[in-house]
Amino acid sequence: MNQQVNTRELILGILLEVNKEGQYSHLVIRSTLEKYQYLEKQERAFITRVCEGTLEYKLRLDYILNQFSTVPAEKMKPVIRELLRSSVYQILYMDSVPDSAVCNEAVKLARKKGFYNLTGFVNGVLRKIAREYGSIRFPGKEEPEEYLSVIYSMPKWLVQRFLEQYGFEKTEKMLEAFLKEKPTTIRIREYLVEKEAVLESLKSQKVTVEKAPYVENAYYVKDYDYLPALDAFRVGSIQVQDVSSMLVGDIAAPKEGDYVIDLCAAPGGKTLCIADKLKGTGRVDARDISRTKTDYIRENAIRQNFLNVVVTEKDATQLDSDSLEKADIVLADVPCSGLGVMGRKTDIKYKLNPAKIQELAGLQREILEQASTYVKPGGTLIYSTCTIGKEENQDNVEWFLENYPYELESLDPYLCEELRSETTKKGYLQLLPGVHKCDGFFIARLKRKTEWNK
Repeated sequence: MNQQVNTRELILGILLEVNKEGQYSHLVIRSTLEKYQYLEKQERAFITRVCEGTLEYKLRLDYILNQFSTVPAEKMKPVIRELLRSSVYQILYMDSVPDSAVCNEAVKLARKKGFYNLTGFVNGVLRKIAREYGSIRFPGKEEPEEYLSVIYSMPKWLVQRFLEQYGFEKTEKMLEAFLKEKPTTIRIREYLVEKEAVLESLKSQKVTVEKAPYVENAYYVKDYDYLPALDAFRVGSIQVQDVSSMLVGDIAAPKEGDYVIDLCAAPGGKTLCIADKLKGTGRVDARDISRTKTDYIRENAIRQNFLNVVVTEKDATQLDSDSLEKADIVLADVPCSGLGVMGRKTDIKYKLNPAKIQELAGLQREILEQASTYVKPGGTLIYSTCTIGKEENQDNVEWFLENYPYELESLDPYLCEELRSETTKKGYLQLLPGVHKCDGFFIARLKRKTEWNK
């Protein structure tokens, strides 16, 4: 480890920012790694692995701590609690780190943070767990809610919700998938880019490339150090984007010359995917609510030299009278609970509650109400979320069809055979982690009727 920077102290700081101060883990980890870019690749990987793992397994780690500690995890001082959680994660899930080193470093860090009187407590708990972990009794499948909550570190109210909607087998597959390491997925541009040349460029920089499923230009990449240092990224030939998000572009299926409005566009993956499919023609009007969000889109559009993308700050819940019935396609990839991407954003599951989901479902309907007015008669509205609950997906589509002049269109012409099903024939696709080889996502294709008698 670097002698000038204590990586475990950085980890502790990240965990406190997330769990005590309520910051988003992926943002805190990214900003920390950017600040300490000079650290060796191995050290940065260690920081990421321990932070993400500790957050992912937080409920399970607390269950274990409570078996060995006289003080329940929720009653510990925040510094000690995060120190113990991250140390237990290293002991149980990182074979490359000796248990004795984990214990010693935790004691040193507790002392450095001023908790001299608790160093014995920290040392005793960790060494006992290292010795006696095999004696822990976890809940069995005869208690399905408790079992799934503890084993897969998922809040019990979410477990209950998933069981009601998907049953035990699918729920366990999803929870298991959330805890698996996620590959970086890229989309290679279609227009003015030679795919084979991009693949050769990546391989020449020692990047391991593997074909991803479902989408023609989707690939997994690994064994790179810093993505922006890759030539293919720097010149705009590739964009980081999950396969599920790429499918939105495939299902939208824009024709050359189309005018497309992307209402909630940040960070811009779908906008740029659509712009690419337009082959330099038409226009994508990419909108989002704040300058911070639209700056992400501008940055990527400039890097990829898309001249048919216009970025503006607009609130999707407010009617834009200048856009009425002008768009060939409207994308409404709305703000949502994000339950489908919990494997990438490890703290989502701890920040949500049922009331928040209901609030989001209402917001989604507000956005759909405005979106419905921008589509030309005969045009297309794409509704999508990165979540897996019916309230924000199928229920919203049913409500929309009852109140607005739209009908679902089959997705089958735009999908590979593997993804086609009874629901895609009807006009929507629900992707589930563990069941499908991508993030959880919902996509519906809706056509505006030329006539409507409600």
